Amino acid sequence: MDYKLLSYLGPQGQGMAAMLVGQQVYPIAALPELAACPTMLDVLNEWPRAKGLLDKAAATIAATSAVGLPLHEVVLLAPVPNPGAVFCAGANYADHMEEMRAVAKMPSTLTTQDVLGDAPWHFVKTTRGSVVGPGSSVVKPEGSKMFDWEIELVAVIGAPARNVSVERALEHVAGYTIANDLSARDKATRPNIHISVPFRWDWMAHKCFDGSFPCGPWITPADQIPDPQQLGLKLWVNDQLMQNSNTSRMIFNVAQQIAHLSKNLTLNPGDLIATGTPAGVGAGRGISLAQGDALRLEIERIGELRHSIAL
Repeated sequence: MDYKLLSYLGPQGQGMAAMLVGQQVYPIAALPELAACPTMLDVLNEWPRAKGLLDKAAATIAATSAVGLPLHEVVLLAPVPNPGAVFCAGANYADHMEEMRAVAKMPSTLTTQDVLGDAPWHFVKTTRGSVVGPGSSVVKPEGSKMFDWEIELVAVIGAPARNVSVERALEHVAGYTIANDLSARDKATRPNIHISVPFRWDWMAHKCFDGSFPCGPWITPADQIPDPQQLGLKLWVNDQLMQNSNTSRMIFNVAQQIAHLSKNLTLNPGDLIATGTPAGVGAGRGISLAQGDALRLEIERIGELRHSIAL
């Protein structure tokens, strides 16, 4: 029985982990065997054991028509409201890298190998301030005139990963969700700092402002996605289709990214890996997000994430 995993706002204002079966929401901590797992991070820390129990619970719910909370009555949060880390891949779709050449003033002679080398490249986003859920209204960074969108497939880690092989990397994924890696592109460098100085770059202002990582609406367990490299991605701004691609176009696939990250550090349950964005961003078109814009992001087999830019 297929189901999703989500976090919602509990009666006391706390984030609560739940299963979504059909259009009904069932708190995970209500299951006797998982009573000690009220939050999604708790569930992911118990993932190998919790997964089997959730599968059984979903089958029981479907067989008995158990009544849960109607989905439209709950307030969804980011699926993992408090991830330990958020890793984001840069320039991981060849078409996106091509559209950004002019923006970044990269010489046309540079090849993909020249830009990325032999391995994926990632940066880190902040978590508590950056990660927000479905329906969020994100405040545009003050003064930014190149405020941009980036739809990304996100892998949610469900088992510790350290020095894992590419062949076994996906065994450490609990599931997948959707994120918008919002970017204040004109905040990426500090004014009046010489181009030769490494401290010229400002990743905090560029990528880590409040609300910079809308995420959700839920997690699709990994075993419900036969191949994460065969998923359609679409993003609309005010009902205008801007990005329309497929994860098959990644330069480094999900498994390669996990294996590479795990060489340098331990990936822990609840960590998120945003795997890059395809072509169709605003910077490549010379346009920017504005106050009041509505965004809709869709990834095949996962669902639809909506959020807006605050007035």
